[in-house]
Amino acid sequence: MFLKKYLVILPGIILAFVLYSLSQGFNNIIGIEILGYSKSPISTAMIAILLGIFFGNFFEIRESFQKGLDFSREYILKLGIICLGIQLKPFEFIEFGKIAIPLIIICIISVLVIIKLLIKKLKIPTRMAYLISIGSTVCGTTAIMATAPVIKANKNEVSYAIANITVFGILSMLLYPYFANFYFEGNSLFAGLFLGTAIHETSQVAAAGLIYDQQFNSPETLNIATVTKLIRNTFLIVMIPLFAFLYNRGLVKEKNYSIINIFPYFVLGFVGMIIFRNIADQVFTEYNKDIWVETINFIKFFSKVFLTMAMAAIGLSTDLKDIKSMGYKPFAVGFIAMLTVGVVCILTIEIYLKIFI
Repeated sequence: MFLKKYLVILPGIILAFVLYSLSQGFNNIIGIEILGYSKSPISTAMIAILLGIFFGNFFEIRESFQKGLDFSREYILKLGIICLGIQLKPFEFIEFGKIAIPLIIICIISVLVIIKLLIKKLKIPTRMAYLISIGSTVCGTTAIMATAPVIKANKNEVSYAIANITVFGILSMLLYPYFANFYFEGNSLFAGLFLGTAIHETSQVAAAGLIYDQQFNSPETLNIATVTKLIRNTFLIVMIPLFAFLYNRGLVKEKNYSIINIFPYFVLGFVGMIIFRNIADQVFTEYNKDIWVETINFIKFFSKVFLTMAMAAIGLSTDLKDIKSMGYKPFAVGFIAMLTVGVVCILTIEIYLKIFI
């Protein structure tokens, strides 16, 4: 029974790995063989996403692959993020977090205010607006799914909000790495903060950070974007009860949410990997240092393999028909939310961070 359970997810995982391998192969052929670079300037993660979208929308993906693709999107992605912790030191996590938290809070408040105004202007359902706003400001689909029960959102509203967040998240994921490098003139700290704050989903932030790293050779940007996004995710603990209170004011109070259920536990794994790296650094300072360096590189390599596999799975699961089914008003709200987060993030970096950093 145990073996059968895991055999079911194997085809989808293999498919995600095949797409990773194809993406890496295309990357090497185009970047190295054709363009003549010693290291390809093209992002493997971006190719994986685009290949996944292409195959997922022009070919019918068999049902036997779905469980494995779901597993790749959820668990292999988280494993990849946990492995990224091997690149960081504790003081770096604290340093980035200290800078990121004010930025995240300002962005969340700004989007909530803007969407509150849009509810009245565009006359869209309050529950829909709440779902889009928390998806835009905290952690995308996870935040939407966690919020839906406490505001009694129906299935169509949830699907609509997820489609909205997915469309604009993918758009920002593909465009923002290049924009961030151009606008912030290669400053890895500012670019990482921007990517970690302005893009919706954890997977999309990981992909954007990986694209930035692969395009502009900046692993620090990937680290900062990841830390910023993981800190953002923990704001679910505050936002879910807040939305429950705002929506249920004047109604019978119900507690349909649980901090235990919504807490993103893989954040602890990420922090644990940071601590493990730094303890091992001390242990292997004099003995077996070369082996430890190879181990670090091995974990770094597989973190990118896992993330790229997850990106391929996300691409395969992205239905472009959702764009047509969305409708004008929620689409406008999602677009404005995306722009608001991006603009507020840039202004905050320009005004606040450049003064105090």
